[in-house]
Amino acid sequence: MNRARNPLWRTLVELRGNPRACVWTEPLWGLSMALVLPYASVFMLALGLHDAQIGFLATIGMISQVGFGLAGGIITDRLGRRATTAWFDVIAWVIPCVLWAFAQDFWFFLAASLVNGALQVTQNSWDCLMVEDAERGKITRIYSLVKVAADCSALFAPLAAVLVAQLGLEPAVRILYINAAVVMSVKIVWLYLWSNETRQGRVRMAATRGQSVWSLLAGYRGVLGLLLRSRGSLLALAVAALTAAVTLVNGTFWQVVASQHLGVPDALLPFFPMVRSVLSVVFFFTLIPLLTTAVDLRRATLLGFGVHLAGQVVLVAIPAANGGATASTYAFLGLCLLLDSFGAGMLFMLSESLVALHVDEGERSRVMAIQRTCVMLAAAPFGWISGWLSGIDRTYPFVLTSALLVVGLVLVSLRWVPTHPGEEPALTADPA
Repeated sequence: MNRARNPLWRTLVELRGNPRACVWTEPLWGLSMALVLPYASVFMLALGLHDAQIGFLATIGMISQVGFGLAGGIITDRLGRRATTAWFDVIAWVIPCVLWAFAQDFWFFLAASLVNGALQVTQNSWDCLMVEDAERGKITRIYSLVKVAADCSALFAPLAAVLVAQLGLEPAVRILYINAAVVMSVKIVWLYLWSNETRQGRVRMAATRGQSVWSLLAGYRGVLGLLLRSRGSLLALAVAALTAAVTLVNGTFWQVVASQHLGVPDALLPFFPMVRSVLSVVFFFTLIPLLTTAVDLRRATLLGFGVHLAGQVVLVAIPAANGGATASTYAFLGLCLLLDSFGAGMLFMLSESLVALHVDEGERSRVMAIQRTCVMLAAAPFGWISGWLSGIDRTYPFVLTSALLVVGLVLVSLRWVPTHPGEEPALTADPA
């Protein structure tokens, strides 16, 4: 691969300002949350929670995100993109990590889930911080780099596996949560010092200065009208909601089905997200740039839904283990990871990019806050539903995700709206 000619490499090297600060600090996620997330659900099982409770916590977390998400636009405009990201990263990640580290029962996890919902505030402000001063034609690449950074973070997964093998699941996970709180604190400080408030952020801070919270909330009516009148924004909202629901179920129950249904040892669980992430990085630097060079991203979105659907179907089809995972089990899981790494990676990048490309730029923070609130409302029930389904059969949650991905295929096929109507198809293409 010629790095000088590869569009993603070029974008990474040429990034400046806030996009560079956001992208280049993102790998610290790998030394914090990415180390512990593969164990989150099995850690809850080890402490005596059952599948339905785990699913209920996922739904509660989504409901909390709805509340914070609705307030996120106002908070982001009042405090600014930079300060909001710093303060609410502490609330959304550092505080919950401490609660998870010392958790004893269901109530600790419930409290952490409620506080963790603040991530929707910082997700809104962080997105604005990253893209508002970026070149429009580079937005899909910037989100691709964010996904690559998150995927590269999984390369540290063997550290968690060694810790679990040496200390056992429960003490190792508690240590990993404490580590996550410390490393996330470093990431928060580094991003704050390296970034600056955006131009639009300064405009919105000045415009909202002196206004009451109630008057700002009332302003959501006009913003909601902007959203409802935009077919492109509504399509982006639907794609994001379906992607969020599938991601919620996979993030909560993929490790459970691998451990409890397919007989994979706990110490091996982090290697699966690591392999998925390595494959995703390879795809983002090779195949995915070739598929997203056109302005019209319809074909790429259909491909993302279709390939991710194939991965979910393969997972459902793997026979249950009797006495432990077999060679064929690992072979099927490898195929599942190959398909998911491409499909989920495409959908993450495209769902975020479609929202950013269709949004009204003058009201970005409030429109995105409403969109994220709607996404969380739509996705929230699937945590509880998938927990109930998992209690019946550990593969049933992935039958549900397969159905959701089919809905996505139909929706994009019938209701697509071009992201750049009237422009030549060269959004992310490079000249020779």
